[in-house]
Amino acid sequence: MEATNVTRVREEVRVEDDSTETELNKIRLLRAMVEARDPTAKEEDDFTIRRFLRARDLDLEKASTMFLKYLKWRHSFVPNGSVSVSEVRNELAQEKVFVQGHDKIGRPIAVVIGRKHFQNKDGGDEFKRFVVYVFDKICASIPPGQEKFAGIAELKGWGYSNSDVRGYLGALSVLQDYYPERLGKLFIVNAPYIFMKVWQIIYPFIDNKTKKKIVFVDKNKVKSTLLEDIDESNIPEIFGGPLPLVRLQDI
Repeated sequence: MEATNVTRVREEVRVEDDSTETELNKIRLLRAMVEARDPTAKEEDDFTIRRFLRARDLDLEKASTMFLKYLKWRHSFVPNGSVSVSEVRNELAQEKVFVQGHDKIGRPIAVVIGRKHFQNKDGGDEFKRFVVYVFDKICASIPPGQEKFAGIAELKGWGYSNSDVRGYLGALSVLQDYYPERLGKLFIVNAPYIFMKVWQIIYPFIDNKTKKKIVFVDKNKVKSTLLEDIDESNIPEIFGGPLPLVRLQDI
């Protein structure tokens, strides 16, 4: 069923519809380059190829290096194609990631509750799988014609027990290296002072493209700021809107 849906979407929305001629030429060139090195690249669609190109400002050499690294990682880390619920059961039990509504340009909205995250005692392996599970689920919910998602990180009540620098950096690396051009915007709300100490450690590892997508929201202007990008009808109820949060595993 999923493969059929993908085929239908690609028939309705073509990469040619919103690509420049330069991009189209480089998509063809990059595809030839990576397929020569890794034949499994044939399984990837042109939208994916284009995201890696855009992430490297259309530089073919840099994009091919990035893409081949992604393929190698995907085959080794997710050999079965996806992360199963049984592999991330402990992380899901914390109920810290939700998806609800869309912003004004159709990006699904993911909500992360920071105070519910606690470092896993297995050395972080399950959390790494969980991060992939999260991104795969969110990306699968992105509607045709849109390639990105929006995120809201709710940090009210976040404390030192939630501090997991290694985990945060690992999640950032997965996002930037393997899901390029997927994050559209990230709102960080109700960030306490102690979180900013951790942020100072993380910030240097964020690439410039991602930095431009991150907005710290004044605690007194949360709803009004969200309304700039999200219609009232799509604001999650924890931020004063009408929509109850839906657990990630339930979408």
